[in-house]
Amino acid sequence: MDTDLAVRLEAFKWLAEKTQAQGEVLPRSLLQEGFIFEGNRVPLIGPQGIFKPKIIELPLTITTSPNSPYSDVYFKDHLKYSYRGTNPDHPDNVGLRKLMQLNRPLIYLYGTVPGRYLAVWPVYITGDNPDQLSFNVSVDDMANFIVEEGKTAVIYENDFARRAYITSTVRVRLHQHAFRERVIAAYQSQCSLCRLRHIELLDAAHIIPDSAPEGEPLITNGISLCKLHHAAYDSFILSVSPDYVIHVRQDILDEHDGPVLQHGLKDLNGNRIMLPHEIRNWPNKDALAERYMQFEQY
Repeated sequence: MDTDLAVRLEAFKWLAEKTQAQGEVLPRSLLQEGFIFEGNRVPLIGPQGIFKPKIIELPLTITTSPNSPYSDVYFKDHLKYSYRGTNPDHPDNVGLRKLMQLNRPLIYLYGTVPGRYLAVWPVYITGDNPDQLSFNVSVDDMANFIVEEGKTAVIYENDFARRAYITSTVRVRLHQHAFRERVIAAYQSQCSLCRLRHIELLDAAHIIPDSAPEGEPLITNGISLCKLHHAAYDSFILSVSPDYVIHVRQDILDEHDGPVLQHGLKDLNGNRIMLPHEIRNWPNKDALAERYMQFEQY
């Protein structure tokens, strides 16, 4: 097996191990550190969006940063990834074009908030648009990545339909993760009701559900809640009024149970939620009012 393909397989294996241990969103510091291959350190990210470690000749990762000057667009069946610069013959762009010709996979690092990335692999360059200064990128599944030494990769007709479907599902997952990361970061990585700071126990709760047309994945349509309070919020056991006050349902207040009910729910009644430092990230009052009207019906 050639070194290029061996490095890619090792990178996929390393990412699988790290995401299983640390979750799907990884810190930039870990990606910069990378892994060791035959005595060489192989980082997965660099200062540019298209990154090639020294050990191989073609790009290993493409990155979208939350603060990127490029405008990457998601279509139903693919991602449009911008060229590096405006020269189609820049070495980075030539490298991605070569990967497309070889049908060779790479890794997509999606920046959710500064310094944190969701890794998606394997992805393929499936189209080149010099007039738009962009490539088409599609996602596939490792189960369909078959390595046969000495044979050229072949693209079959059903590959296009499968990759289009997988890409569309991954697109939803990317937006969900970005929403979670941005909401939790806005609330300083703590539950806005109880101040719990264990990030693995925090969720980004939608005020207006994402299934509704107006349920946009914006920070102002979210509240950082621990899993207990997220479940209580979604079940209308408690709610938040437009003046940012917590209200617990009356039948819950009248109920007598153990300390979790008392301290975890009932004691919150009448308190104000903790708000983000930046006023622009505070929950939308109209959205809160709409949600609170539903709560009052219980």
